[in-house]
Amino acid sequence: MNIFVAKLSFDTTESDLRDAFEEYGEVDSVKIIFDKFTQRSKGYGFVEMADEDAGMNAINDLNGASLDGRDIVVKKAEPRERRDNNRFNNRDRGGFNRRRY
Repeated sequence: MNIFVAKLSFDTTESDLRDAFEEYGEVDSVKIIFDKFTQRSKGYGFVEMADEDAGMNAINDLNGASLDGRDIVVKKAEPRERRDNNRFNNRDRGGFNRRRY
């Protein structure tokens, strides 16, 4: 089960997050998302748990709980939407005042 965790303190580490979720069951992976330019936490991350029931228990108990002085938001992660990288797909391809034939 993939779990989304938001409103994390910038000081929260992946091991802190792992420790919080391991109280509910086996944690497969933990990933806090960092800004690629500043290398600072973006304040959210993901936790993968092997057991669906353990994941739901963790979501129910940890949503709104305090971690490193912040009340965190915990919910089931939604699948990522596919993004079209071609930004011109739905735009007019003509130049300024260009006639179409």
